[in-house]
Amino acid sequence: MPQLRQEADPDEAGLDPKALDRLDQYLAHHVDEGRLPGCLVAVARGGRIAHLTAYGHRDRAAGLPVGADTLWRVYSMTKPVTALAVLLLVEEVRLSLDDPLDRHLPVFANPRVYVGGSGTGVTTRPADGPLLIRHLLTHTAGLTFGFYHSHPVDALYRTAGLESSVPPGADLAGTMDVYAGLPLQFEPGTQWNYSVASNVLGRVVEVVSGQPLDAFFAERIFGPLGMPDAGFHIVPGQAERLAELYGETEDGGIEPVPGLPLHGRPRFLSGSGGMVATAYDYHRFAELLRRGGELDGVRLLRPQTVALMTRNHLPGGADLRAFGAPAHQEPGNAGLGFGLSVSVVIDPDRTAVPARLETYGWSGAASTTFWVDPGRGLTVQFMTQVRPRTLKVIPAVKRLVHDAVVD
Repeated sequence: MPQLRQEADPDEAGLDPKALDRLDQYLAHHVDEGRLPGCLVAVARGGRIAHLTAYGHRDRAAGLPVGADTLWRVYSMTKPVTALAVLLLVEEVRLSLDDPLDRHLPVFANPRVYVGGSGTGVTTRPADGPLLIRHLLTHTAGLTFGFYHSHPVDALYRTAGLESSVPPGADLAGTMDVYAGLPLQFEPGTQWNYSVASNVLGRVVEVVSGQPLDAFFAERIFGPLGMPDAGFHIVPGQAERLAELYGETEDGGIEPVPGLPLHGRPRFLSGSGGMVATAYDYHRFAELLRRGGELDGVRLLRPQTVALMTRNHLPGGADLRAFGAPAHQEPGNAGLGFGLSVSVVIDPDRTAVPARLETYGWSGAASTTFWVDPGRGLTVQFMTQVRPRTLKVIPAVKRLVHDAVVD
């Protein structure tokens, strides 16, 4: 199988080798101190990998090292791929961003919005308008996650068996019935709240295309882009390359924890977080976006569509801190807008870590992340497998990579 390889010297790619050494030393320290099991970081400029480091173990107990061919659970880094699937259908005029959701999923007709109360005493009202496809792509639909514990609707999700976003034993179609039976936190389009929206989009892709989500991804995205290991489960021959998943303990260490049930096709195909991929696979996806929808002679999207995906869609140019629901009004969201399933830097002077204007990307629950800096021709990904409690490795990686880029 193809895997990432260093293709250029840092100097010729406009990267500072000493700053990259500091990045590697930082990550090695975290591995050696037991904060990370192992990790991979790749920095490409102009499409050429100019820095690639794999360090530590993909499985500590077995002593198996991280390699360029290691498979990672990318969790919420699945969401931009789901957005790409939606946009493929939009370009084919089989779907529109302004389509009411109930046109494709009738169970979402007549949505209701939370008014007050809690538990069985919740009161609701009819929404002023329908849920739209664009509301789902921008996480402004009023949907939520059960694990937030910050709003009475979150509690309703937990009561409905949605602590982990999926009712036990349910498939994608059946889960839509559960989502649709719960009230929205707010009127669609009036706030930003990270949510189960990408799972709903996954079901929309299935209904509009007539294909299961994994088949659509394989045929329309993974195959054409040359992402040979990407998928919703692993097959024989891949298992030995899959990284173990760890969780951060109270004392700052790590221990193995259950992960996605990847050994066999899952009943629930999650457009929110179901993907597994190698660094090579995700590099191909990021480069497709950086190059405006075309990679190695294969065009999936028009440049205008990629530009639409990667610009801020929050009203009035607001950032996530200002437009976010209370759970998201945190300093780390300052200066960040939101596109179609990616965050977008709209005010570099206010971001928590150094970033260039119009940089976009997203992260996953196991501390994976990617970003694209189109102005400097940069694509970056960081892979590890730790569900964090207090670990803040991603901001540090972003800061160290920023310091390494010579303008």
